[in-house]
Amino acid sequence: MLKNQQSLGQRLSQGLQQKLSPQQLQYIKLLQIPTIALEQRIKEEMELNPVLEEVDGSASQLETLDSVSEETEQPDSEDALESLEEHEVDWDDFNDNTDYDGETYSTPVNPDIEEWRDLPNPYQETLLERLEEQVSLLDFNEEEELIADQILGSLDEDGYFRRELIAVADNITFNHGVFIEEDEVEAVRKQIQLLDPIGIASRDLQDCLLVQLENSDPELPGRNLAIRVVRDAWTAFEKKHFAKLVQKLNTDEEALKEAFDAIRHMDPRPGAVSDGLEESQNYIEPDFEVYWRGADQTTSGKGEFVISLNQRNAPQLRISPEYTQMWEEIKARKEKPDAQTQQFMKTKIDSANWFIESIRQRQNTLMNTMKTIVALQEDFFKYGDGLKPMILKDVAERIGMDISTVSRVVNGKYVQSNFGVHELKYFFNEGLTTESGEEVSNREVKNILQAIIAGEDKRNPLSDQALADMLNERGYKVARRTVSKYREQLNEPVARLRKQII
Repeated sequence: MLKNQQSLGQRLSQGLQQKLSPQQLQYIKLLQIPTIALEQRIKEEMELNPVLEEVDGSASQLETLDSVSEETEQPDSEDALESLEEHEVDWDDFNDNTDYDGETYSTPVNPDIEEWRDLPNPYQETLLERLEEQVSLLDFNEEEELIADQILGSLDEDGYFRRELIAVADNITFNHGVFIEEDEVEAVRKQIQLLDPIGIASRDLQDCLLVQLENSDPELPGRNLAIRVVRDAWTAFEKKHFAKLVQKLNTDEEALKEAFDAIRHMDPRPGAVSDGLEESQNYIEPDFEVYWRGADQTTSGKGEFVISLNQRNAPQLRISPEYTQMWEEIKARKEKPDAQTQQFMKTKIDSANWFIESIRQRQNTLMNTMKTIVALQEDFFKYGDGLKPMILKDVAERIGMDISTVSRVVNGKYVQSNFGVHELKYFFNEGLTTESGEEVSNREVKNILQAIIAGEDKRNPLSDQALADMLNERGYKVARRTVSKYREQLNEPVARLRKQII
């Protein structure tokens, strides 16, 4: 028995494992952050590392220290890039100085006024706080206040109350020793429904729309019929069975259309409100600009692409000359400083060098990737259409890097062209073969599909099989299940739910 236990405990396993160095991790993180976050990341590093400083306008864009120390190793670009494949990360060795936690940083209201950076965002009252304030103004007794507190605390992100009434009653009885009936909970819920935003704490969509319609402007066109539709014919309304609605409600299509328009004025998600401030800060700053300059005298009769990397807000960096001189003096002294001081200086200089080099590698990799995308999608950047099939592997092979590197570059990056702002992911798509043998982008097929749906007879929308047949007639060999997938990706519902009263 002992022998067996010893043999089990002495089993060894071998495996090949490659870990990323802190410098390689730093490069990866810088590579994947967008331009809008790069400025903040650089400033963070400058605060943590006094060796780094911003270059004035007369200095070169990015300066690195070549002779600070014979012991300071310069980064190997090829090694850093080759290590971007999925290897295990040794987090224990990672230096917090160079960490980027993936946060999205917001640009201040006026970046030219430094004081704005220190001002906190204005306080925005939450929906829950607004509701609690309104509830406090209602003539509730202690038991009703307990019920209201339970209801408000149970609202989901859309403002619906989906708990069972008995669960609320039991919770209050158990925790507060007060016996509550289900109908008491329902009575409080109905009063909360009438608060602002009206429809809050509804049980479901039908309940939400009905309470809004019943409390809407009596002069709203179609209001009365809309109430009957939602209250008495919900199933037929959900399924858009117009003929059944006309028959059941003893009305005509024109009046029914007016009722549908009234329902569309209601809010199906009364709790999905935002503070407005977050939305105002959620904007896109393109990482690249790409323009086609046609043939003229300045281009010797040939057109050319102008591709630039957005660096408007990224400070230019270098090693501080003061620290360079200090390091040289330390090396020249006969009496060496204590090991702790010397190690601190060397660590900070090494870190600064790596950070500057990582920024340079980031710029080179981003530009190489963008140039390759432009070369592969030349027609789009010239004319605004004609996207060709392209996958990450196509770009990776051309620039000699791993697919994961290209994926990091593409993710969350945007390009400004003559035809708008597009995320780089927009240009990656699979291909389909037409009857003539030509390979086209599936995005082109989706655009045609959306155009067909937009132009269909809304009284009798096309089924997925009918859509597939129409695409096949145009030379695109697409199966019905593929059409279904593309339609869902375009956020287009099935034919029955696209039906409308014209």
